[in-house]
Amino acid sequence: MASRYPVPELQTFITTALASCGVPSDAAATTATRMLDADLRGVGGHGILRLPGYVNRVRAGGYNLRPDIRVVRQTPVSALVDGDNGLGQVVMTEAARIAIDKATANGLAWVGVRGSNHAGAGGVYAAMAPGHDLIGIYLAIGNANHMPPWGGLDMLLSTNPIAVAIPADEEPPLVLDMATTQVSYGRVKVAADRHETMPEGWMVDRRGSPLTDPTRSNEGFLVPIGGYKGYGLNLVIGALAGLLNGAALGSEVVDFNQDFETPTNTGHALIVVRPDLFQPLEEFKAAMDRHIRELKSSTPMPGQPPIRVPGDQTPQRIADMRQHGIPIADGTVRRLADLAGELSIADHPFAGHSGTS
Repeated sequence: MASRYPVPELQTFITTALASCGVPSDAAATTATRMLDADLRGVGGHGILRLPGYVNRVRAGGYNLRPDIRVVRQTPVSALVDGDNGLGQVVMTEAARIAIDKATANGLAWVGVRGSNHAGAGGVYAAMAPGHDLIGIYLAIGNANHMPPWGGLDMLLSTNPIAVAIPADEEPPLVLDMATTQVSYGRVKVAADRHETMPEGWMVDRRGSPLTDPTRSNEGFLVPIGGYKGYGLNLVIGALAGLLNGAALGSEVVDFNQDFETPTNTGHALIVVRPDLFQPLEEFKAAMDRHIRELKSSTPMPGQPPIRVPGDQTPQRIADMRQHGIPIADGTVRRLADLAGELSIADHPFAGHSGTS
């Protein structure tokens, strides 16, 4: 079961919760906005569900609450950003600004990030680019290893996501946001909070048998998309978003679900490109509209719904949630209510829902 809560109330609650733990108000507000951006885009595993974990890390001293986020190497079309162990949403918001500014001025930009933390949904940052008539590509290292190398048992890889956002004209931007595992680990958390059974294929146990109980996820591991090809893609993203930037990879990755104190040295990469390097912008955007419409008007298989493309329902989803509220699973609501009690936040949207979930 899930109940809906107004976006402004959730924004205030997240900001208040973080600020009550010592996070500066501007950083708390930015983090709240990016978390709710994830929820609004339908990626609830990276939204407000993550707040109790973030608060645990803040209270344990695992974040630098006043980081010196700085560019340590750069050219006109590149930058290496050191996040100084700041909140991931704050670090990546700054990295996205740098990438967009450089690409706008110089045609393209590759911005690598080290010393960051979990920043939520990758599509949030890639999707900033189309608002400036730019293409955005986001890569990241996950913040806990939930997958072994293909055919192995040692947890040396994470969900290592990729997100790509491409502007169109009248159609919504094409936005692909996906983990290189069958699902993100956040989806497993959501399934647990909703008391749902996971479909076969999301996870397997250490004997390779399907694991469908999300509360037993620590007994197995996530499965890569496309078998060994997904493993290869996961590894390449790890090298480009982690190793290239001097960020954590493999056994260096800190499980931020269990260890709230050790800096995670999370790596990200954001590549931003101006389409008019290749053809006039309006021609490109019109061509995107034409091909998106061709796909959506194509014939579905018998009994199947109309064809979709990635991101085509996002505007309607955002409008619906802004009008009717963001749905939050009951298990998450109870944890948020308990958190409000721990932080002595008297005025919050989850009153009457405390108790062990």
